[in-house]
Amino acid sequence: MEITLQRALLVVFLVFVGLTLYVGRVSAGEQKFSYDGYAEVLDKFVDDDGMVAYKRLKKSRTGLDSFVADIGAMEKDVYRAMSRNEKIAFWVNAYNAFTLKAIIDHYPIKASGFSAMRFPSNSIRQISGVWDELKFSVMGRDMTLDYIEHKVLRKLFKEPGIHMALVCASMSCPSLRSEPYYGERLAKQLEDQARYFLRDPKKFKIDRGDKEVHLSQIFKWFGDDFKRAHKPGSGFGDHDKAERASLNYISKHIGPSDAEFLRSGDYDIEYLDYDWSLNQQ
Repeated sequence: MEITLQRALLVVFLVFVGLTLYVGRVSAGEQKFSYDGYAEVLDKFVDDDGMVAYKRLKKSRTGLDSFVADIGAMEKDVYRAMSRNEKIAFWVNAYNAFTLKAIIDHYPIKASGFSAMRFPSNSIRQISGVWDELKFSVMGRDMTLDYIEHKVLRKLFKEPGIHMALVCASMSCPSLRSEPYYGERLAKQLEDQARYFLRDPKKFKIDRGDKEVHLSQIFKWFGDDFKRAHKPGSGFGDHDKAERASLNYISKHIGPSDAEFLRSGDYDIEYLDYDWSLNQQ
């Protein structure tokens, strides 16, 4: 009788432990990282053209600072439970939010030193070490913007569409959306970003008369990132592999007539000057 009771108690104990572990796993999986506060910031301070009201944002920065703090305090288990697209969205949102913080921390931006001769006076390029020295906390770990872009997003996820979403606070970079990125909508949002970016003649232009295609410097800097997912089977002339992959990617986001011209390959490629002026309202 005593042995039977001991066995029964052992069974009850094991069931209790199992349920506790199961509930813990479910709770971690169901817990979501919230973008609600960040969504309010973007809706309030970013217009339909992606221009940012930095002066007003600096005066009313509580929402942004709170979101940045949430990124630093996020539990690693919450991140591990995310899908691939949710993770990409998280890192893109973090990068863009940290960029906003870097700007308002130094706003109004003042030109200084050698940068004053090379870049606009209000450019992010006037902020010393903005990409490789300024540190931001992500899940309790200090990271730079360069680390997030090159060591996390580009290296781990290999999604070239991020180059249409990461915003360097400049006129020639992609426009900042007035909403966060979300995992379940990421593919559509990146498609929207690409189409919007390529409609701007300051970022992409076809000159049929002179047989020239003018591309953003982004495709020069990161052309290799497009080779894996967008290597064309044919077409796009004798341009190098990175250019052909970039052109193939572009052709999927423009009108059929322009896409056919790109596939012909009968043109020279020129890269547009990059406007580093601040993307401010």
